[in-house]
Amino acid sequence: MKKLAHFFKKAFTSITIMVIPHDNHRSMNLKVPVAGIVVPLLLAAFGSGYLFYLAMDGLEYKALHYAMAEKVDFYSRQFNQWGSTVTALKTVEGEFRQLFSLESKDEVLENVDTSFIGSLEIPDLIDELKKTINTVEEIKDYLSTQKDIYVATPKGYPASGRISSPYGKRKDPFSGEIAFHSGIDISSKLGSPIRATADGVVSHSGWTNRSGFVIVIEHGCGFSTLYAHNKSNTVKIGTRVKRGDIIGYVGSTGKSTGPHVHYEVWKNRKTVDAQKYVSSKS
Repeated sequence: MKKLAHFFKKAFTSITIMVIPHDNHRSMNLKVPVAGIVVPLLLAAFGSGYLFYLAMDGLEYKALHYAMAEKVDFYSRQFNQWGSTVTALKTVEGEFRQLFSLESKDEVLENVDTSFIGSLEIPDLIDELKKTINTVEEIKDYLSTQKDIYVATPKGYPASGRISSPYGKRKDPFSGEIAFHSGIDISSKLGSPIRATADGVVSHSGWTNRSGFVIVIEHGCGFSTLYAHNKSNTVKIGTRVKRGDIIGYVGSTGKSTGPHVHYEVWKNRKTVDAQKYVSSKS
């Protein structure tokens, strides 16, 4: 108790503070207890420290908030990509199910869609999905290649009629000698439409003395076709055609014995028996 009493006595002991003005006014003496000086100083120090703590805490909170916002935004973008990929995979699965329900190869190749399905970038799941994506892409690439071959392969008759002269060695109708016939002749009614037997681009459309009006179409995948003795051509060089498009009309121009289409199929720069393609159903 004596120590506590002594402490309070010291705390409330007055001290004199002398204020001396710079002008000629007389000086002033201020008597204040020791506690009156020490307590405000302690409060000021405590207040400054507390304000500093609040400022640092606010900066730390802002930094944490910014980091969390970045993480939320990152994972939001990743899950959006994941959602798009899952949707794409479901779409492809449905397309494949529909394709594999078709009865023939022709139906599959005519209906297959080989457009790009999307990609996957979620770090935690990409390894698991890579095999699936690669498998799907391999199937799509295979079907795309098969479709390219399908649309480039000549199929069916270029004009209605019957084969009057086959491919290979035959007796030339003009000289009577054995000669090689590089195509097949399809007898048809004068003026009947001649149709492209596969998708492609016209590389020649014009007149030759021996074959009259001639059309040549490049189909890709090593295939090209020739149509000769036409009455007229309706396509020009550079014209893109689809299988079944009318490219000219049956005639008997050039060196000919009557209305027909001389039809040739070329594969890898060599003629092949066109009859195999006009009779083909695959």
